[in-house]
Amino acid sequence: MAKVILTNEVSGLGSAGDVLEVRNGFARNYLVPQGLAVNWTRGGEKQVEQIQQARTARELHSIEDAQALKQSLEAAIVKVTVKAGKEGRLFGSVRPAAVAEAIKAQGIGEIDQRKVVFPNPIKSTGNHEATVRLHEDIVAVFQVQVIAAR
Repeated sequence: MAKVILTNEVSGLGSAGDVLEVRNGFARNYLVPQGLAVNWTRGGEKQVEQIQQARTARELHSIEDAQALKQSLEAAIVKVTVKAGKEGRLFGSVRPAAVAEAIKAQGIGEIDQRKVVFPNPIKSTGNHEATVRLHEDIVAVFQVQVIAAR
C-alpha cells in the first residue's frame, strides 16, 4: 500500500488535503501522473496543512456561489448541439466537456467538466438528466436537451 496526499478532489476517494493509503499501482499509474496526488513524506505534512487551509478558505466563499449556481442550473435547460443520424441517434455520445461548454456559452456559469455525471450515456437526441457536484454538500440535477445539428 502507498500513502498519498490528494491535491484535488477524487470522487469516491476523498478531497484535496486528505492523506490516504491506496494500492501501489493506483498511486503510481493514475493518481500521481494525473496530478491528483503526491507521495506522502514527513515534509508533506506541512503541505497537507496548506492545502486544507486553502480549501476551507475557498469553501466559505464558494458555498454561496454554489447555491446560486445550483438554482440557475436547475431552472435552465442546457442545450447541446451534436451530429446525429436520421432517427435521433448520435454519432458517439455527449461528453461532459460539451455540457460544461454549453453551460458557459449560455451564460449560466462555469463548472468543472470532471464533475459532470450522466446516469446513462447520452446517445440520442431529446431531454436527458445530468448531475454536477458543485460543492461537497451541494449537487445540482439539471436537464440537458440534445439537439441534432443540421
